[in-house]
Amino acid sequence: MTEDHTRVRQKCETSLVFFPRARRLVPRAGRVVPKAPVSAGDAAENRVRRPGPTGYRPGVAHTYPPLNLAVRTPRLTLAGASDELLERLVPFVRAGIADAEPWPFDDPSSFYADSPEREWRWLRSIWAGRSRMSPDAWRLYFAVLVDGEPVGMQDLIGTNFTRFGTVSSFSWLAPGRRGQGLGKEMRAAILHLAFAGLGAREAGSDAFFDNEPSNRVSRGLGYEPNGTDWDTRRGEPARIQQWRLTRAAWERVRRDDIGLTGIKECLPALGLA
Repeated sequence: MTEDHTRVRQKCETSLVFFPRARRLVPRAGRVVPKAPVSAGDAAENRVRRPGPTGYRPGVAHTYPPLNLAVRTPRLTLAGASDELLERLVPFVRAGIADAEPWPFDDPSSFYADSPEREWRWLRSIWAGRSRMSPDAWRLYFAVLVDGEPVGMQDLIGTNFTRFGTVSSFSWLAPGRRGQGLGKEMRAAILHLAFAGLGAREAGSDAFFDNEPSNRVSRGLGYEPNGTDWDTRRGEPARIQQWRLTRAAWERVRRDDIGLTGIKECLPALGLA
C-alpha cells in the first residue's frame, strides 16, 4: 500500500475561516483583577491535561473519534495519530525513513523527497487522508508508542469495505527501532483492530520482493502468497509480492492479550454504525 493515498483518489475541498481579532483587556492602573476561584475538580482536570516532560499521556478526548482509537499489546500501543504525535514523529521523518537500498516504498512517496519538502508532504498526505472518509474509503492513522514514546506509524486502510470487508495496511519504523520484533507486533495489533474491532473478512498486504522484513512479518502472521505485481520506486520498476490473510486463518492465531479502546464511538465516523 502506497504512503501517499494515490490508489483511492477523491476530491478534497478546502475552506478558509477567518476569526475576528480578540480585544486585549488591560486593567486600569492600580486596579487589581481578582482571579476566578479554582475548584478541586478543575485543579485535578488541569493536572491531567498538563503534558508531562516525557511519554505520551492523553488526558483529553479528541472531538474526532478516530483520534481516540487505541490498540494495546504487551509491547506497544497504537494511538490515534493526533497532530501532537505527528510533531513528535517529525524528527524521524526529517532524518530519513527510507535511508538505504533496497527502497521499501512505492511511488509516489514523500519519504523520497528532500527535507523540508519531505516533512511537509508527509504531513499534508495525512491531513488529506483524514478528510477523505466514507464507508467504502477510509484510512486510520496510528502512532506506534513504545514506553510512551512514538517510534513509527501503522495505518489501516479500508477500500470497498462495506461491500467486501477487506483491508490493507501500511507502516514504518524509525531506523533505530528496527530488528526488534516491533514490526510484527504492530501488524498483529492492527489486524486485531481490523478483524475483532471492525469485523473485516480479509486483510491484504504487499511488499517489494527484496523487502524481506515486511515479507517475513506477513509469513509469520499467517498470510498466504496472493500473486505478484509491479510498481515503481524512485522511478524504477520492481516486482511486488502480494499477501492475503483470511479471517479463518487469523482466528487460528488470534491473541487474547490485545485490547481495543474507542471502537464504538469511531464507527459512525467511518460510516459503519
